[in-house]
Amino acid sequence: MTEDEIRSAYIEELVKVAPDLDPAGIAGSDHLQDDLELDSMDILNLVIALNARFGVAIAEADYPQIATPDLAAAFLKSRV
Repeated sequence: MTEDEIRSAYIEELVKVAPDLDPAGIAGSDHLQDDLELDSMDILNLVIALNARFGVAIAEADYPQIATPDLAAAFLKSRV
């Protein structure tokens, strides 16, 4: 998968967790908590969804690596 494909899949999973978000309005640099206002439970649900979709375990110490779509695409690409 390319980083663009991974980024798109990440945003798909993100919108499933937070359906009030508009996928077209999510920028690659938007931070989950600071910009998109997700809470810790939303982030945990996103981690679970990403694990199911990509088969990648994401430790809590790695959460900063998935804090934006761009960061997540690079992180997940290195693990897929």
